[in-house]
Amino acid sequence: MTARRVALVGTLLSLGGCGLFAGPTPQRPALPDAETPGQRACLEEARNSESVRDLERQRNAQNISNWERLAEEARVRVNRAYRDCLRREGLALPGGVESPRLR
Repeated sequence: MTARRVALVGTLLSLGGCGLFAGPTPQRPALPDAETPGQRACLEEARNSESVRDLERQRNAQNISNWERLAEEARVRVNRAYRDCLRREGLALPGGVESPRLR
């Protein structure tokens, strides 16, 4: 093997470790599973909120980037509605000092 081929193979192997050749990433959940009955009720209310349903009406089955944008926006809206419900019901918000962020 020439030095050029060795360098190319080394580069490809290092890129494989970076996830360049990995498959699609799995969908992450909008929110962790609720622990108490009050949290479960708020989570159900948030997932069925009017703002989330309005967003679903905008989906375009032919446009993948539209789906990705709306999926992210739906996660934000569900999270916001969930937190609003928890505050309204007087329940503690999940997290602690800093609210958990989706990664």
